[in-house]
Amino acid sequence: MATQEHYAQYSEEDRLKLIEASVYFIYSDEEAPKVYEEVVSLINAYKERIKSTPYYLSEKDIILITYGDQVFHHGETALATLNKFLNKYVEDVINTVHILPFYPYSSDDGFSVVDYKGVCPLKGSWKDIEVLRKNHRLMFDGVINHVSHLGIWFNAYLANEPEYDNFFIQVDPSVDLSKVIRPRTSPLLTEFVDDEGKIRDIWTTFGSDQVDLNYANYRVLLKVLDVLLFYMEKGTSLIRLDAIAFIWKEIGTTCVHLPQTHELIQLMREVMHAVAPEVIVITETNVPHSENVSYFGDGLDEAQMVYNFALPPLLAFSILKPDTTKLSSWAKELALPSDRVCFFNFTASHDGIGVRAVNEILDEKEMDFLLKSTIDHGGLVSYRAIGDEKESPYELNCSYIDLLSHPDLDDSTRIKRMILSQAVVLVMPGVPGIYFHSLVGSRNYHEAVRKTRINRTINRDRLNYDNLEELLEEEGSLQKNLFKRYKQLLSIRINEDAFNPFRKFEILDFGSKIFAIKRYGKDEDQSILAIFNFCEESVEITLPKDDEILIDIITCEKIHVQNIKIEPYHFVWLKRYK
Repeated sequence: MATQEHYAQYSEEDRLKLIEASVYFIYSDEEAPKVYEEVVSLINAYKERIKSTPYYLSEKDIILITYGDQVFHHGETALATLNKFLNKYVEDVINTVHILPFYPYSSDDGFSVVDYKGVCPLKGSWKDIEVLRKNHRLMFDGVINHVSHLGIWFNAYLANEPEYDNFFIQVDPSVDLSKVIRPRTSPLLTEFVDDEGKIRDIWTTFGSDQVDLNYANYRVLLKVLDVLLFYMEKGTSLIRLDAIAFIWKEIGTTCVHLPQTHELIQLMREVMHAVAPEVIVITETNVPHSENVSYFGDGLDEAQMVYNFALPPLLAFSILKPDTTKLSSWAKELALPSDRVCFFNFTASHDGIGVRAVNEILDEKEMDFLLKSTIDHGGLVSYRAIGDEKESPYELNCSYIDLLSHPDLDDSTRIKRMILSQAVVLVMPGVPGIYFHSLVGSRNYHEAVRKTRINRTINRDRLNYDNLEELLEEEGSLQKNLFKRYKQLLSIRINEDAFNPFRKFEILDFGSKIFAIKRYGKDEDQSILAIFNFCEESVEITLPKDDEILIDIITCEKIHVQNIKIEPYHFVWLKRYK
């Protein structure tokens, strides 16, 4: 369980030594002394302005993933409308809000930042963010792999301002870049013309509007550290490092997971913790599971939370099959390098459902089944380039509720499958993340894809507050039934010690239709056995022998027998009855 040691493991002197060592690892002996001096200066400046308040993750931590303009209402800023929704509907069960990039931007719904220190006027202002802070902890995005080509920094670069010289990565198009691992099918280099008319071929990992920063230039690092500390000053408690695996480039390599990448994360963490040790660093790396978990480092020096990218596609595959064999086998092998880190568990987000994480888990036939199911359910598939001619599936673009059910299925079954998937997330070791559209049962938004021609906008609909409110209060609506059930589970989870992110767990075997996990509480009376039926038929199971009476904490039903029947897509959370 989290203790004070999680945030105060180093003295100030030791932390500065770690920062200095990272600086010398990344930069030359000539540059390092100046870089270190400026980093310390940044730390001291922000320490005077930021009040550090210890906070420890617990079972009460649940994170809602949402756009700043997720809901809108005439006559008020979008962020104010979001705050109204939170206070009315989920304040009692969700304590943390991940506001997806709300900075001024040019594309990708915020992930092409024009001004890191501004708030998009269409969403609101820093005053709105401050109001949100009053009742919720906040998570901000550090979109620090790239900036918008219309951004302040890139425009200064094209204007040949000396301060921004070498801020971006210019490469001769004749250079062999075939080893570079790509997350997209778009060209790696994009041609720009500077203010003097010179052509510059610039590295753009994610597309022509998202220009990669050059961390080999230490001034880039200093600018980015200032941004991260600024976000802390503005009240963020968690910082998500977006697409961080690609942050360091070295021609002749894959340009992903490089040693300098890991060292930069360690450096950023220690700089942030030198100012406020309670701030949590989360890495977002949509890569194979074995590579993804490398961002925990040794359990003390890198991310404190890592996106559990394998969970969403594995859950969907297991429900659609239905067969939990792969899910259970994978879950049995989950391991963490220390008791000071945990997974960020989720099923959906602003992006699609990444499938790279299960490349090592599902075989080609199983992956094809998942892709075909996505398309049959009205979804789309996005690909990435692997070499000059080949493409490989990168993500499924589909609302999660639609991914789990064919359009012809009835709403009752649709809700059962969706709630089953979300309930698994709530009991997995780690902190749950809930995408806004999953919470309210949003379906595929095909109109957006037709307009933008970007697949991932299928799950990025903005909602009219009045219309949403009407649906959530309409008797019998899918949205009301799903939301009510979801909220019930959240209210139970946040009051159970066994669901503390750092508690131990065990995967039990009840056959290929069942997923079962035991979460160990502080003592045996607090432990919970969660059993999920992934198929459309009832399944009888035999519980482990126990003289104690059990109670399903969801229904409050007492269980006196050893053999129980789990109804289709049903689940129980069993606890010793006192």
